[in-house]
Amino acid sequence: MKKFMTIWIGELISSIGSGMTAFAVSVYVYQLTGSATLVSVAALVAFLPTILLSPVGGILADRYDRRLMMIIGDSFSMIGLLYIFICIQTGNGGVMPIFIGVAISSVFVSLLEPAYRATVTDLLSEEEYARASGLVQIAANSKYLISPVIAGLILSVADIRVILIIDMATFFVTVFTIAAVRKSIQTVKPNKDNFNFLKEFKEGTKSITSNKGVMSLVVLMAFMCFFIAFIQTLMTPMVLSFADERTLGIMESVSAVGMLVGSVAIGILNIKKNYSRILGVSLIAAGIFMALTGTTTSIWLIVVFCILFFTALPFINTCADVLIRISIPNDVQGRAWGMISILTQIGFVLAYAVCGVLADYVFGPMLMQDGILAGSIGRIIGTGEGRGIGLMLIIAGIVMVTFAFIFGFSKSIREMERSDLNELVNS
Repeated sequence: MKKFMTIWIGELISSIGSGMTAFAVSVYVYQLTGSATLVSVAALVAFLPTILLSPVGGILADRYDRRLMMIIGDSFSMIGLLYIFICIQTGNGGVMPIFIGVAISSVFVSLLEPAYRATVTDLLSEEEYARASGLVQIAANSKYLISPVIAGLILSVADIRVILIIDMATFFVTVFTIAAVRKSIQTVKPNKDNFNFLKEFKEGTKSITSNKGVMSLVVLMAFMCFFIAFIQTLMTPMVLSFADERTLGIMESVSAVGMLVGSVAIGILNIKKNYSRILGVSLIAAGIFMALTGTTTSIWLIVVFCILFFTALPFINTCADVLIRISIPNDVQGRAWGMISILTQIGFVLAYAVCGVLADYVFGPMLMQDGILAGSIGRIIGTGEGRGIGLMLIIAGIVMVTFAFIFGFSKSIREMERSDLNELVNS
């Protein structure tokens, strides 16, 4: 556990820096263009390369030193940030350098993610998976919990360049912690003569498709990622329609306290059973609170609903993570997580591709003062800028609850937990 904690501290620091950059980029693009569509495009180009290249990163993580893959991914992802900084510093600002820079960083992050997930299995026992998953989520969620308030305060007195410098500095800390652990872990050198990329890709795919429970869970999580992406992407333009970036940063950080609460609760409770039931209930709760977030322009009510929404997410992620981890052999987990990443997070990609356009050109006009829904739904949730986004969140939350009821309690997902218990009894 000590080695895992060392790596975890490095990833926590890196996540805070990355979250600050993501917040600054969304604010920068929206203030430069006033377009929710371009904000979602920025999120898309920052996300798509990582998703598409995750299977490649997974194959390499199973084939080579996983800690070395993390070091390479962290180090070279700094190139994209440096490109953005240079462009702004030399007066070549605009959205295009942002898009190019975040895409470059995303390419190298694809090497890091599968290796990081597989490293958890390398370093820990099965009894420690749930607790480790809670800690991993604390680190990942720090970009929502800590980063926005820091970035918001910095942006109130400086600009995006300061945040880029801070983020680039965090990479050195992360690389140092990974390198320190790597020295004490013996790695198996691959037999390069037997390397067959296509064969290993198929083996990673088979580890998922051959298990009905894993495949069902992957499909469910793909839908959930689609809905969750709406609130992650559209919260910035919705709140900026009636507040400033400092308020937005504080609101996002306070709201993300829910993720900390959920992650800490998981770490303390160290859940060891009823994963499928907890997964279904948490999905339903998340959908309800997402819908409520879109019903109001009160910053206080939005914060309350977001806190409750984010509290449910760690339980969803932990239960899905453990159910998959106990169902797939360790020697193919790098490839499996790479494939799972692309299959589940394609939901994020689709959402990023459509949510901005829907907000700007479909739902937004419907709830303007003279919109076709102003006299009906507008009387309930209000009209004007940002109210179309509110309606989108309501619809997304309702559909999320529906999918949770239909798929969250499916037999194939429940049997994943039962089969693992049977194996433990037989052994």
